Parts: sequence; C-alpha cells; structure tokens
Amino acid sequence: MHLAAELRLPTNWLDYSILAIYFVVVLGIGFAARASVRTSLDFFLSGRSLPAWVTGLAFVAANLGATEILGMAATGAQYGVAVVHWYWIGAIPAMVFLGLVMMPFYYGSKVRSVPEFLLQRFDRSAHLLSSVLFAFAAILIAGVNLYALSIVVEALLGWPQWVSIVVAGFFVLAYITVGGLSSAIYNEVLQFFVILAALIPLTILGLKRVGGWDGLTSSLEKSHGADFLSAWGGTGIGDPNPLGANWLTIVLGLGFVLSFGYWTTNFAEVQRALSAKNLSAAKRTPLIAAFPKIFIVFVVMIPGLVAATLVPEIGTDGSGLTYNDAIPLLMQELLPNGVLGIAVTGLLAAFMAGMAANVSSFNTVFTADIWAKYVVKGREDGYYLRFGRLVTALGVLASIGTAFLAASFSNIMGYLQTLFSFFNVPMFVVFIIGMFWKRASVKSGFWGLVAGTVAAMVNYFVIYKQGVIGIPTDQGANFVSAIVGFVAGAVVMVVVTLFTAPKPEAELAGLVYGTRSPGMDEAPSEGDDAWYRRPAFLGWGAVVLAALCYLPYSF
Repeated sequence: MHLAAELRLPTNWLDYSILAIYFVVVLGIGFAARASVRTSLDFFLSGRSLPAWVTGLAFVAANLGATEILGMAATGAQYGVAVVHWYWIGAIPAMVFLGLVMMPFYYGSKVRSVPEFLLQRFDRSAHLLSSVLFAFAAILIAGVNLYALSIVVEALLGWPQWVSIVVAGFFVLAYITVGGLSSAIYNEVLQFFVILAALIPLTILGLKRVGGWDGLTSSLEKSHGADFLSAWGGTGIGDPNPLGANWLTIVLGLGFVLSFGYWTTNFAEVQRALSAKNLSAAKRTPLIAAFPKIFIVFVVMIPGLVAATLVPEIGTDGSGLTYNDAIPLLMQELLPNGVLGIAVTGLLAAFMAGMAANVSSFNTVFTADIWAKYVVKGREDGYYLRFGRLVTALGVLASIGTAFLAASFSNIMGYLQTLFSFFNVPMFVVFIIGMFWKRASVKSGFWGLVAGTVAAMVNYFVIYKQGVIGIPTDQGANFVSAIVGFVAGAVVMVVVTLFTAPKPEAELAGLVYGTRSPGMDEAPSEGDDAWYRRPAFLGWGAVVLAALCYLPYSF
C-alpha cells in the first residue's frame, strides 16, 4: 500500500490541536480504567462486567480498522458496488449466528479465550496448536495496522515512517498495559464515534461534489458500465469480472467459510463479547454490532465511488494514484481545516482500534493459553497479571517487526484475507463440527486444524502462485483457498473420528449443541427483562437483519 506523494494534506494548528486532544483523552481513559484492574480476569476480560451496548460498539469498532476503511474504499473504487458483499454476505449473517448460536457455548463454558474452548472440547494438542496459530496471526494483523498507519501519516502529514510507527505503538501500548481490556474497549467505543465523525462528512460532501446519488450513478455507468453499480453484475460462472470471482465462490468462499471463520472464531472479536456482564449481554453483543455494520458499508463504499467519478483513471498506470488513495484524495479535495483534523484523527483512531484489538487478544491467548498452561503453571494470579502486561509490550514490539512484512503485499485487504483463509478458516471447521457432532473424536480437532491450514496454504502458494490452475486475482484465490481449507479440514476430521475414540458424553455438557452447562442456565441479572432483551426480540431482530442483508441487492 503506497499513497501518492502529492496527497499531502493542508493541516494547520487547529487540526493538530484536535489530534492532540484525542491522544490525551485516549491516555486518560487508560489511566481511569486502571482502578478496575485488580486480577488477571479484570485485565484480560474486564472482569466480565461490561454492559452489552459497550461491548457491542467495541465489537464493531475492533473490526473497523483503518485498513478496512482505506481498503474497502479502495475496493469500492476498483470493483464498485460489489464491496457490499464483504458486509451483507461476509459479515451480518455470521455475526447473527455468533450471537444466537455460538455465544452460549463460549460464555456458558466460562472460557477466557477461543482456543481454551478447543481444550475443553478436544484435547491439549488441538488447544496448543490453535493458540500458537492465533497468537501468530494476531501479531501479523496488528503489524498490518501499524504499517498502514505509517504509510498514511507519512503521506498525509509528512511524519517520517518510523515516527508514525513508534508514536502509534506507544499510545496503544500505554493504554492497554495500564488499563487492560477495559481500556481497549472503552477507547474503541470512543473511536467508533470518532471514525463516523470522520467518514460521514466525507460521504456527504463527496456526494454533493458529484451531483448527488443520481449524478454519481449516471457518471459511473458511463465510465465503468452498468455492472459497476450492481452487486452481482458479471458474477455468473465463467463470466469475466474485475473481482475474479463468481457467485458460487462469493457465497461459499466469502459468505460462508471466510465470513463465519472470521466472525465466530477470531478472538479479537469474540473477546469483546466474553467481557460482557452475563450471558444475555454476551449474546446481544454481536447483534448490537450488526445493526451499525449494515450501514457502515455506505460511508466506506460511497467515498470510493466518488473517487472513481472524480478521477476515472485512479488505479491505472500513469495516473500517479492507486485505489488506496481514494479516502486521502477526498480528504484533500473536500475537507476544510478543523473537519480535516477530525478526519485525520478518525483515521488514526481506526488504526489504533484495529491494532489494540489484536494486541489485547494476543496477550490473553499467549498468557492464559500458552504460558500458564504449558510453561509456568500454578503461579499466583498476580504473577499472570504482571506477565500479561509484559507480553503486551512484547506484542507491540513484535507488531512493529511484522509491519514491514506487510510491505511485500500490494493490497493490504488481500493480505488480510489471505491470513484469514490460513488461520481462521481451519479453526472454524473444527469449531463447527465439534459443536454440532458429538461423535467428533478428541484427536480429530488437532488433525483438522493441521489439514485445513496446510491445504489453504498449498492452494495459495502452489496451485495459485505457481499457476497450476488459473485464478484471475488474489481475492479470487483467497475465496478458493478458504473453501479448500474448510473441505480438507472437515474430511480429515471425519476420517480421524472413524478410527479414534470420541470424548465421553458426560464431558460434553455445554460444549455440543443440544447439551447444557450451568453457565448456560444462569438467571438474568436485574433489569434483563426489558422488552429489547427478550428472546422474541432477538429472534425477530435476526429476521429483520437477514431481510436487510438481501433486500439492498436489488440495486
């Protein structure tokens, strides 16, 4: 990801003052949260005490990193309205499934992390492998956010790249180390509103510049064709299209495997729900997050479409602009000082939210799932609290190192999707089979993870990169890798199960669909009988969400 050098923003003292105020507030929240951190549970899961509206907003903000903002706007400029697939097919259904089906298992089993659930359902080998894979992926993804931030700040504000990395890393390290997950979550709630405050004016002013929605669509249809304004245009099997994917790979690869793999097993997201005060709040967390997720696509897609209208040659050789320049280009063209400061602050907030989500999940998994269970066992709680803070610092330093690995990929969103197909998809197939099939044996979890990960990597690095089978684009290859990884993991789990012993049924309570644990039967806390917290509301809410996912495809 490289931004054009001429996109330097005309910032002044007002913009920098807004930026400074934001950083002061971020650190203030971190120190305020410190008073609530007394145990390792407080540090890693906020003592399971947060209300649903806080965890819900943090859930969506943790995903709303600047890599998504810049990347999805770039996808809109490159592929048009097809970007909605990553939201209405690639997010909402999986978020609803997580809340209604999977959170009772996660929360009811009282696990501290997603890999710990695999320890209870399968065995130590599946647990250790999933912990190592997740910790590695979390550091890689945190590094993506740091690298993207440094490139953007260098291009927009003129700060040297190393200064951007060190400053952002310091602030994330400071407020997470001091206040733990509570600090990260409350800052993510703040960052959610700051990000919207940056994107909404950009969307409105962009539409005004191109003559409203009618002017935008008319211009794009002339320059890019009708399929550019259709979510499904040109996606028939065998039809060529810029996305390099057909409706089958979109539905199966993105809509099912990648989407469910990310939203239901990515601990950076699930951790926010696990910090909720009770099971009811934990189930509502992804449902609350799903509502703004429906509409966020418009404030990242429309700026991309506007950029494609204002500069039709964006992304082409000789234009001097890449698709990643869509948001910075509009910031330079449309925003006055003051509003520009808010927009820059919103971008920095988005980067910090994405990095903080991965660092806070990394320190939990490394401390609770690797160090406490396999390296230093049975120490007092205070030891693990101190070690968790140390690991946070190490995680930030490691992220700085992996930030430069991301530089070898021309498209950051493609890089992230590649990581998800390698790490999240195999974990998802093990989870989904383990949760719905009692017979799945203890050993099948480990070998399912191995097979899914290896198959996805072989498809990407050998079959795609070596040209064994022609796949038009990296995104198309990611969809195929996800499907291959899922199928391979599922087949190996079934085969291994046929030849190995299942877990005793008495040990599956609360871990397999149709069984219950004491945590899943907890009485709701005072005030949980409100109308919007009842099961009927959740059910109808899911129906409405499903309808909203598909109705907009009519345009």
